[in-house]
Amino acid sequence: MFSNALLEDTIVAISTPPGTGGIAVIRCSGIQSFSILQQVFFRKNQSFFDVSKAIPRRLYYGIISEGDNVIDDVLMSIFKYPHSYTGEDMVEIYCHGSIYVQKKIVQLFIDKGARLANAGEFTTRAYLNGKMNLAEAEAIGDIIHAETESAHRLAIEQLRGGYIALIHQLRESILNFCSLLELELDFSEEDVEFANRKQLSELLNTVIDKISELTHSFQLGNAIKSGVPVSIIGKPNAGKSTLLNALLNEEKAIVSDIPGTTRDLIEDSLIIHGIQFRIIDTAGIREAKDEIEKIGIERAKQSIQKSMIVIILSDVNDNWQDVEKQVELVRNTNQDAFIMKVFNKADTLEKIPETKDNVIFISAKNKWNIDALKNKLYEAVVQKGYKTNQTLVSNIRHYNELKQAKYFLEKAKENLNQHVSTELIAEDLRFAIQHLSNITGKITSEDVLRNIFSKFCIGK
Repeated sequence: MFSNALLEDTIVAISTPPGTGGIAVIRCSGIQSFSILQQVFFRKNQSFFDVSKAIPRRLYYGIISEGDNVIDDVLMSIFKYPHSYTGEDMVEIYCHGSIYVQKKIVQLFIDKGARLANAGEFTTRAYLNGKMNLAEAEAIGDIIHAETESAHRLAIEQLRGGYIALIHQLRESILNFCSLLELELDFSEEDVEFANRKQLSELLNTVIDKISELTHSFQLGNAIKSGVPVSIIGKPNAGKSTLLNALLNEEKAIVSDIPGTTRDLIEDSLIIHGIQFRIIDTAGIREAKDEIEKIGIERAKQSIQKSMIVIILSDVNDNWQDVEKQVELVRNTNQDAFIMKVFNKADTLEKIPETKDNVIFISAKNKWNIDALKNKLYEAVVQKGYKTNQTLVSNIRHYNELKQAKYFLEKAKENLNQHVSTELIAEDLRFAIQHLSNITGKITSEDVLRNIFSKFCIGK
């Protein structure tokens, strides 16, 4: 996908979503873009249009034609190297949204010398031609797939630089010291010291702390991007499925008075104040009566492990000690989980206790106080550290690279404290630099690039 021969190809693809619509956008990028356009784009009366005289970024009205056969009335715009999305000569065609018309125009460009683009190949070329760094390219993919305001805001923040500027700064600081250590190695016989060891130790402490802050932000960042996982747990017949239905305002789960009805995980998403929550209804936790129920309970425990928020749902008449046992189960399974104690069937009480802290009373059946519970879910995310327009790591690849960089920096710090040879310290710093560089794409393997861009849609 990234060989010079392939990058010299002219590529074409439909950039709008598949299907019939009002209009569609077709992109063509590469050295032959303008010459191909010259062969298929004409004035409305089918007279010649001189593409070489077209003004970039201006819309031109005309037709796409194959000989005497008019395919569609279109608008067309050209973008000249290097001032285009891909950094190459590029053409955009705005045609009617007929599936036949879209395919016909693409086929016409292919017949004239282009080839169909691979998934993400336009953005790949933008990256390889220096129009954006790798983190910005990944942010574009996140923007395309963002389903909520918060996920979109997070992607925009990364596209505008986000924590990448900090990573650049940290990388340069380490690189400067690494260069001095390398210089010492060149003059090893003269026993000179160019890198101040005290300053290096202080720098390592600072960089490790900064990277730790970024890695710690991943859980929240990934949840905002993919949906905050929320498990509803409790004893059988506490009303978990009824609560799921009430939160979603639809009959998603089967509701029955028979304990143990839910044997598998039931999941759906809910958006509250611009944040997506993935609500998971689990099997009731008790001593299993059969093998299938045992599997369901084990899956419920696995769900707790992966959740940021756990709703412990209890009947208002349950023994408080039973509730505390559920709390202990969650704490032992996932000590970082935010626990909400929710008491169901509050409509059976003569007097409803006051809602305070992380305890709330509801009636799932009557949908009473459900909005208050939704607000509590949002508040839980805020308590977990969420703020609008904050810097969060949401990309799993970045998270893994940061963890590796931190590992080698801590190793360098340990070797420095133990007065290990300069060569080993320099090697640790080189590895740390490489992992930080991988985030922005300064040093990135072809396999990594292929994996990233293959997840983009065709036409982007």
